[in-house]
Amino acid sequence: METTPRPRPAPQTPPLVLTVAGSDSGGGAGIQADLKTMLALGTHGMSVVTAVTAQNSRGVQGAWDLPVEAVRAQYRSVVDDIGVHAVKTGMLSSAELVEAVAELLAGTGAPVVVDPVGVSKHGDPLLAASALESVRTRLLPAATVATPNLPEVEQLTGVRVEREDDLRRAADAVLALGPRWALIKGGHLPGEAVDLLTDGREEHRLRAARHDNRHTHGTGCTLAAAVAAELAKGAEVPAAVAAAKRYLTGAIAAGFPLGSGIGPVDHGWRFR
Repeated sequence: METTPRPRPAPQTPPLVLTVAGSDSGGGAGIQADLKTMLALGTHGMSVVTAVTAQNSRGVQGAWDLPVEAVRAQYRSVVDDIGVHAVKTGMLSSAELVEAVAELLAGTGAPVVVDPVGVSKHGDPLLAASALESVRTRLLPAATVATPNLPEVEQLTGVRVEREDDLRRAADAVLALGPRWALIKGGHLPGEAVDLLTDGREEHRLRAARHDNRHTHGTGCTLAAAVAAELAKGAEVPAAVAAAKRYLTGAIAAGFPLGSGIGPVDHGWRFR
């Protein structure tokens, strides 16, 4: 007996997330990590490439900024036609790039997650000293959530975090620079991985067991991209950060060897 096939439902456009960051040729961090994370979390990732790096498991062998005009053109091309529900920023290595991106963000009207990338996992500098003031005065005030790790906190504010009790002081120093929320990542501290999220009024401590896995390349990019994806899906900041932390914890646990150095976290761990 023949049956009439049911019509397929109209395709739904997923939430739209834009990453403004550098390219990691090894695929573990930067634009590549962001897009993998956004896909894994059910969103459509789009990109503005700010720099090209020659990078592998051993470190960064070279980095080249794109012209400010190219960054601005990519951003306008995406936002003016497609639109965006959240933006994540990563590697912005010069003051000119920082200021141009901050200006673009100011007119976008979507939540912004700022990952103030200072150095790579291997210790390679990714932010010029001359750009620090622009990050403090232009980029961080545009952030819905800022996600510095402890070396980045010290670089931006001078506050050195040596134990969990120092996290609130670090958060206050970051909030003073203008973001609505500060997520201070405590992964460099000994013991369990504890992060502090606060807007100066409410406070959330997010804890996870520390996994014995050295393959952690891309953790900062991945967490910030995951927060942006959750915000794009409509989550409030505390819920978005909690979900992103769960995703990252699983990705770290599943991190795998690649090349002869530090391998990446596994962005597709939920599908394996």
